[in-house]
Amino acid sequence: MVQPPAGGSAPHDGLRPARLTIGVISAGRVGTALGVALERVEHVVVGCSAVSRASRERVRQWLPDTPILPVDEVAARAELLLLAVPDAELPALIAGLAATGAVRPATIVVHTSGANGIGLLAPLAELGCITLAIHPAMTFVGTEEDVDRLRGTCFGITAGDEVGYAIAQSLVLEIGGEPFRVREDARKLYHAALAHSSNHVVTVLLDAVDALRAALWGQELLGQETVADTPGGIAERIVGPLARAALDNALQRGQAALTGPVARGDAEAVARHLHALGEVNPDVAQAYRANSWRTAQRAHAPGAVFEVLAEAGQ
Repeated sequence: MVQPPAGGSAPHDGLRPARLTIGVISAGRVGTALGVALERVEHVVVGCSAVSRASRERVRQWLPDTPILPVDEVAARAELLLLAVPDAELPALIAGLAATGAVRPATIVVHTSGANGIGLLAPLAELGCITLAIHPAMTFVGTEEDVDRLRGTCFGITAGDEVGYAIAQSLVLEIGGEPFRVREDARKLYHAALAHSSNHVVTVLLDAVDALRAALWGQELLGQETVADTPGGIAERIVGPLARAALDNALQRGQAALTGPVARGDAEAVARHLHALGEVNPDVAQAYRANSWRTAQRAHAPGAVFEVLAEAGQ
């Protein structure tokens, strides 16, 4: 069970963690979603820092009872302080909080950076804070879906001891997530893997949609749409089921999910693909080549495929 810091409220029963006062710095997509999720399990967000107009509006919409306050006031009110700022801003924020003494000893301080562990929070640990890294392995778009997606999301947690891990695990389980441990020295590799699986998938899919729009241009039937920058058109409806099936197959069947000309060793088809894509967008053709090379390695494709890919890279 999470024990409250000095002045914290008592648990509601023998199973639930103590209710905590939460401070959020700052009210971006991640911080707001986590703040809402924690309020839904009866913690109380007592202050948010919000500088931009978008973040201030986000607080008003999703946390209407929460005051927007300066960073030091948010920190002073919180039993659990959530640092949800971009990675580049974390060191200066942590140094500033430590220097001003705004954070009370025994405060639980959590950052949401995927690439960083608790080493970054050392200045606050030296002041007697409980420091945790809790990263939701999820993409955020700034809508109510963000909060809903937290249920069932896996959270990478790093702590300094078993007490810290117990606190982090309780918080994640409360909001419906699944906690897992990430070693301090493995955080960057962990984050790289997540970026590769999400950010690059988006790029590949959008490149595919653009290429498909070019292939279908002028061939619309009634009610179809292939105009560039128009989401939800026929190109997306074609790619969507295919991409979802490929994703499901990859996660359920592993290497056996590989299909297509590279996996079949059809070097001529690969060459034709590269030529066609190059006429539309040479950058997309080079991305296709790079992905095909890695696919060929995984599929143990015949040498002819590698020869075609090598020629295309010259």
